Amino acid sequence: MSDAELLALADAVAERAYAPYSALHVGCAVLARDGNVIEGVNVENAAYPLGVCAERTAFARAVAEGYRPGDFVVAAITASPCGGCRQWLLEMCVDRVVFRNQGRVVTMTPDELLPESFEL
Repeated sequence: MSDAELLALADAVAERAYAPYSALHVGCAVLARDGNVIEGVNVENAAYPLGVCAERTAFARAVAEGYRPGDFVVAAITASPCGGCRQWLLEMCVDRVVFRNQGRVVTMTPDELLPESFEL
């Protein structure tokens, strides 16, 4: 599956996001090494810190389905990932991340997204 096809899947799933407060619908489609695609969307909450990003829902779903760090080739996201999600992308050992930022499509590694990162 190409990065463009995966980003198109992220666009499609973004329509299912629950974003009544920001109206910003974000989708994430993660391609696993076995060829499966795991999708996630942002889910907001009136207690704002309790909302969850699309990347986190995709990876939480993947872990619940039995995937582990290193099982992922690429994550396609409809927006630039926040700092917390950049740490998730790094810890899940995704090879590369494709996302939209100010009208352009950007491809980076998690290390490029989160320079000088830490690991426990």
